[in-house]
Amino acid sequence: MHRSRFSRRGFLGTGAVVGACWVLRSWAESPSDKLNVAVVGVANRGSANLAGVSSENIVALCDVDANYLAEAAKNYPQAKTYRDFRRMLDEVANSIDAVVVSTPDHTHAPAAAAAMSLGKHCYCEKPLTHCVRETRVLTDLAAKNRLATQLGTQIHAEDNYRRVVELVQAGVIGPISEVHVWSAASYSAGDRPTETPPVPEHLDWDLWLGPAPYRPYHPAYVPARWRGWKDFGNGALGDFFCHYCDLAFWALDLRYPLTIEAEGPPPHPESTPPWLIVRYEFPARGDLPPVKLTWYDGGKRPPLQAEAGLPNWDSAVLFVGEKGMLLADYGRRLLWPEEKFTDLNPPPQTIPPSIGHHQEWIEACKGRGTTTCRFEYSGPLTEAALLGTVSFRTGRRIEWDAQNLKAIGCPEADPWINRPYREGWTL
Repeated sequence: MHRSRFSRRGFLGTGAVVGACWVLRSWAESPSDKLNVAVVGVANRGSANLAGVSSENIVALCDVDANYLAEAAKNYPQAKTYRDFRRMLDEVANSIDAVVVSTPDHTHAPAAAAAMSLGKHCYCEKPLTHCVRETRVLTDLAAKNRLATQLGTQIHAEDNYRRVVELVQAGVIGPISEVHVWSAASYSAGDRPTETPPVPEHLDWDLWLGPAPYRPYHPAYVPARWRGWKDFGNGALGDFFCHYCDLAFWALDLRYPLTIEAEGPPPHPESTPPWLIVRYEFPARGDLPPVKLTWYDGGKRPPLQAEAGLPNWDSAVLFVGEKGMLLADYGRRLLWPEEKFTDLNPPPQTIPPSIGHHQEWIEACKGRGTTTCRFEYSGPLTEAALLGTVSFRTGRRIEWDAQNLKAIGCPEADPWINRPYREGWTL
C-alpha cells in the first residue's frame, strides 16, 4: 500500500480493496466482533473521542488528571485506569487492538508512536503532532506496520465537504491555482508566569509536561490554555489548519509544499503568535496546475474577500478558479459570482456518505474498509501546518526538501523541524 504519491481520487475508488490489505491484525483472533481499545486522554476532546468508540470494548483508560480519569471510569467500570500511557501499554499490550490518543499536541507523538510500534491501530486528535519530524515518524510507522489510522478531523466526514470536493474536481470553476484559507481563532499566551503555585493533587504535572522542557506548574497552561504556549501547541495554525485546509488538500490532491513563507508579529520566546499569514506553494500534480495556498488566522483575511464582494464569513476556504470562485466552510458552500452559476446542474455525487468518522476507523481496524483521513493523507496535511511555524520562528522563506525533511540552506530551522525531547522521553 505504501506509495510515493497519494491520490484522493484513486483512494475513493478503491477504498474497499485497500482496507482489506491494511488491517488484518490481532482483532482477527478475537472471539467477538468488538475491538479492545485503550484511550489516552479522556476529557474534553478525549471525552468526545471516547464516546465515538464506546461501541467497542474499552479495556484501559489513561489520563494525567485523576479527576478526569475517575469521571470517565464511571461509564467504563471494567476498564483498567492509568496515569502514564507507557505503563498502560506495558501492561495491556497483549490484550488491546487499538489506541485512541486525545492528549495536548506535544504528547500526541510519543503516545501514538508507542502504540503503533506495538502494532496497535491508532486514532489521534489533530494536529497529528507538535513538530514536523514527529509527523513523518508516525506516517512511516502506520505504513510499515499496515495499521488502520485516522486523524481527528471530524468535519471531513460531513456532507458539505464532499459536495465541495465534487464541485472542484468536476471543474465547475475551472483549473485552480489559488486558494485562501482563514480562521478567526487566535491563541497567544504572553510572558511566562513568575508565580509557582502548588500543583493540584489530582494532576501529575511531570507526566503532563511529557517531552516538553520542564517548567513549574501554573494554571495558565492547563487545562484549557496550552495552545497559546509554543512548547505545547502551535496556536490557531495548529488548531484549525488541519480542519480547513483538509478541504483544499482533499479537493486538489495536495501533499508536500515546495516553499513556505510566514508573516506575523515578532516571535515571542514563549507564546504562539496572535495572528499569522503563511504562504505555501505546491507543485503541479499530474494535469493539475501548481497551487498557491495562503493561510490567515487571528482575524486576518484575504483582501480578495472584500474586493470580490464575498460574504463576510469569519472562517472559510476560498478556491479561485479560471471560471469563478467557490467559498466554503464546515456547513456552507457558495459559487461566486452567484448569477453566473444560477442554472448550474450540480455534478453527480460520486463520494459516498461517511458511516461516521470514528466508525470508519473502527471498521478499518476490523478489516472492513478503510479510513478517509489515515496518516498517509493526514500526515502531510499536518506537516504543512507545522512548516508554517518553522518559517515563522526562523523568519525565513523555507524551501522544503520533503524527502530529507530539510529546509534547504536554512540550518536554523532544524530545531523547529525536530524539537528536542526532555530527558527520559523518546519517540
